[in-house]
Amino acid sequence: MSENYGRLHVIAGCMSSGKTGELIRLLSRHAVIGDTMVIFKHSVDSRDGCKARSRLGTEMEARVVSGPAEITGDDCRVVAIEEAQFFGDGLAPKVRELLAEGREVYVTGLNQDFRGEPFGVMPALMALADELSLLTAICQRCHGVATRTQRVVDGAPASWDSPTVLVGGADYYEARCPDCHEVPGKPEGY
Repeated sequence: MSENYGRLHVIAGCMSSGKTGELIRLLSRHAVIGDTMVIFKHSVDSRDGCKARSRLGTEMEARVVSGPAEITGDDCRVVAIEEAQFFGDGLAPKVRELLAEGREVYVTGLNQDFRGEPFGVMPALMALADELSLLTAICQRCHGVATRTQRVVDGAPASWDSPTVLVGGADYYEARCPDCHEVPGKPEGY
């Protein structure tokens, strides 16, 4: 690859904020000029098989992997990683390795979990980013600006002590503004 250091663009936000759609838009620009590229997604996210698919239906082929060790540049100039919050702390060193190889790296992920807390490796990746797109959605309750992801189980907000990861789409999650976001059992001081 290049002897120049690569660039990292992190696309973060709540559910339904358009992260994958924005990734596909940005990668389409690279396709126009003939850049080689690869998209990786974690095997925990079984939705859409071997595709990175936006809620609007745009999609690109993706490689499904079980962890950061399986992410490689494979002679591609551009490497994209979907749903980074699923990859764990090992992802930050892998991204640094790709950048040192001179690759353009795009990463998408939820910046907060359903509790409204920083989600996994995302804060570290956001700190490393050369460019950061922090996307919002429309609150599904009041139609305000949504920055949070509300987990809903059997029609009610999930409690604080629920597992952090529960893969799903509109069946489990809603975009919410901070005023409409609810987390029963949230400890004092959070």
